[in-house]
Amino acid sequence: MNTGSVAVPFGPRPISLAAVRRQLAAADIKVGKSVNKWKLKKDASAAMNQLGLQSNSLAVLDALLSFYPEDELRQDAQLVVYPSNLQLSLRANGMPGSTMRRHLGALVEAGLILRRDSANGKRYVRKGRTGEIETAFGFDLSPLLARAEELAHLAQQVVAERAAFRKAKEDLTICRRDVRKLISAALDEGAHGDWLAIEDMYIKLVARLPRTPSIADITDILDEMELLKQEIVNRLESLSETEFASTNDVHTEQHIQNSKPESPAEFEPSSEKEQGATPSATRHRNSEPRKTFPLGIVLKACPQIGDFGPGGGVTSWRDLMSAAVVVRSMLGISPSAYQDACETMGPENAAVAVACILERANLINSAGGYMRDLTRRADRGEFSLGPMVMALYRANSHSVERAG
Repeated sequence: MNTGSVAVPFGPRPISLAAVRRQLAAADIKVGKSVNKWKLKKDASAAMNQLGLQSNSLAVLDALLSFYPEDELRQDAQLVVYPSNLQLSLRANGMPGSTMRRHLGALVEAGLILRRDSANGKRYVRKGRTGEIETAFGFDLSPLLARAEELAHLAQQVVAERAAFRKAKEDLTICRRDVRKLISAALDEGAHGDWLAIEDMYIKLVARLPRTPSIADITDILDEMELLKQEIVNRLESLSETEFASTNDVHTEQHIQNSKPESPAEFEPSSEKEQGATPSATRHRNSEPRKTFPLGIVLKACPQIGDFGPGGGVTSWRDLMSAAVVVRSMLGISPSAYQDACETMGPENAAVAVACILERANLINSAGGYMRDLTRRADRGEFSLGPMVMALYRANSHSVERAG
């Protein structure tokens, strides 16, 4: 059979230029290539949505492959199968003729098989004197062999997407559980703070999840849920630190009396550099560094800060802190104001605060005064970055949706 020829369908069925291209591609198969036919069918089944096929189309493909005598589709073999409609219907689980013809057309349209029609539209073979097949008319399986790598790639992509979807759903379920129980614990034990407002944020976030969510829906909700969880943890941690400090105040005098005097070096003034390039250069006022938000969420909430990172981008917390040093100077925040913020909030959170101020610069009269006010409130335990970051995250997410 001359697989390089272009065959047009019998009767009134038209042929498109795309169908011609598929026939030419099917003829261009690497010499010696062979693939297991059932693996090809498995890959096509996995990628059925990408190929625009239904389960009945795959049943017809399975029936067609059953008429090919070998397990391997080979480049040098005769790849045209020629079953009658009755035979094909029986192997396709008794599928009605009209349904079968529709799904044969879908397989042709998807580029998995080709029609090789005879002059009268019948399916048959013409053999030579020695019994070898000279010409066959029916359904050509060459496109399956030609597209073996593409089908395998599509199948792998589908498997990876399903795994990512399952993991995202699992992560969201765990995060929802954590947030719900943390809020309940805070409410049940009367922890200081507006926990009803946080609970309302949680309820609204869960309500946004569609009945049949896509991976994009789950990922967006997961990002915000993780941010809400981090905000709750930060608040609970702040409460724990406050309670710890007040409990230990009564021991301060006894501790001072029983301690040895500090060395003179501990009382000497420090000449600490502005925080940004080296996060460990200065100790925080708190003994433990404040936990910060996921960097990806910060960059989604405050995209403008990325323009000021090293090389015009931010890919790490070190980059973000370096960008914050540049931006604080541009906004008129003094080195001392930024240093105080770093010592009170931690260098990472201070950098996040600068990024937030940059996003709202058109609404702030004095960035330096605003930064000092945030620092004083944070020092008193009256300010947390969570609501500010979440508000900017939602605002920028909605802007992207409207632009799209």
